[in-house]
Amino acid sequence: MSMDKRFEKIYSQGSLTCMEIWVDKQTGVNYLYHQSGYSGGLTPLLDGEGKVVITPLSQR
Repeated sequence: MSMDKRFEKIYSQGSLTCMEIWVDKQTGVNYLYHQSGYSGGLTPLLDGEGKVVITPLSQR
């Protein structure tokens, strides 16, 4: 099993209330993570048409 990390954080803003974008390096799917206090949530990032944002493998 490879020791490489599967997810890469590509964007972050805020500190107490945090919003981050993570990319799955195997599939290219982008995820939005939002944290506020002791709670947080993760969801696939969608474009303006409601489709999942996918980073092409060649851009990573």
